[in-house]
Amino acid sequence: MMKNNRWGIGLIMFGERQAKAESAPPEAQNKQDPDKVAAKMTETTPLGYENYENPFYKDQPSSILSSLGSVLVVIGTALVVFAAARNTITWHAQKFWGASGDFWQAQWDKFLNVAGEDPLFLWVFGSTAITFGVYWLFGGVYTFLDVTNMPKAIRRYKIQPGTNEPVDRRRLLKVIWCVLLNQIAVGIPSSYIMYYSMKWRGFPGIRELPTFHWVLYELAIHIMVEEAAFYYSHRFLHSKHIYKYIHKQHHEWTAPIAVTAIYCHPIEHIFSNLVPPFLGVFVMGSHVATAWLWFTLAILSTLNAHSGYHLPFFPSPEAHDFHHLKFNNCFGVLGVLDRIHGTDAAFRQTRAYLRHIMMLSFIPPRVAIPDTQLTKMKYWQMQHDLKQQ
Repeated sequence: MMKNNRWGIGLIMFGERQAKAESAPPEAQNKQDPDKVAAKMTETTPLGYENYENPFYKDQPSSILSSLGSVLVVIGTALVVFAAARNTITWHAQKFWGASGDFWQAQWDKFLNVAGEDPLFLWVFGSTAITFGVYWLFGGVYTFLDVTNMPKAIRRYKIQPGTNEPVDRRRLLKVIWCVLLNQIAVGIPSSYIMYYSMKWRGFPGIRELPTFHWVLYELAIHIMVEEAAFYYSHRFLHSKHIYKYIHKQHHEWTAPIAVTAIYCHPIEHIFSNLVPPFLGVFVMGSHVATAWLWFTLAILSTLNAHSGYHLPFFPSPEAHDFHHLKFNNCFGVLGVLDRIHGTDAAFRQTRAYLRHIMMLSFIPPRVAIPDTQLTKMKYWQMQHDLKQQ
């Protein structure tokens, strides 16, 4: 029976590929040269794709339910954290500023007394100011890290070490110019369309804020609507008939940086960046303040997803970073539709998938879940090939 058995080579705890070969006597197995085995595996395995035959990955029967459960945990955790932060801010503000009653309603009233209650002004210019400010405030912090490579401790959290260290200045200026054009020449006209769409649909009065529990409910709906809209619009942009004309520009960055989040063709910016977040607002007929809150969260999410850093206590950007690296996996935001459609299959066979969690310590993901020697060989070969193109 020993002659008919097949045996595996390598560790399987973290998913290192089992190299199957015909069984040999025990003394012959012990004499196998690890370097020759690794070389053979490299030759037979597509670059960058670790087709692990590991019990860890064999979760297909419950994969969709598992993914849905993960999404619910993510959404629930985010809403709980947001609610706790809101309550904490309210308590401190009322204690130190002597505010009474509904603190947030009082602040909104003060804001409207200065800005006015013109819905067009708030939906168009208010939304533009909010999204512009959030994008460049937080995107600017990431850009400082990319340009200066400081502080050095942050570089330990790079998803693709050695890339954009520091970022090429000419490429960065090209990105900034394109993003500004999209925000101004495309974003402002789109805000007018957004306003007239909401006016036709009917939106609540400006003066009275919705209850906080209703805001949480709407945010949950916004997240789910955006997941569906972004996944299918994004996957459509990868169609072989239109990819090279529109979406290819965004994928010039195989190792993205934060401000490349809306570095794209204007058509893509409309249908993949602006419409998906707005759809939930339109469906729910959200208050303008709720829309501003949601747009802020969506921008922070996409900046993090493109940042190139897997920072502790931040949502994992590993999936979207892998999408930029490989192009044909991980099209969604949350990952549930990728799991349903099987468009995360290659991603789930990699070490990046094991790191695709929120790190609750300051240990860098690549230290907590290190690469295997085979993975390192493939990574550096891939970087070499990219430079030769």
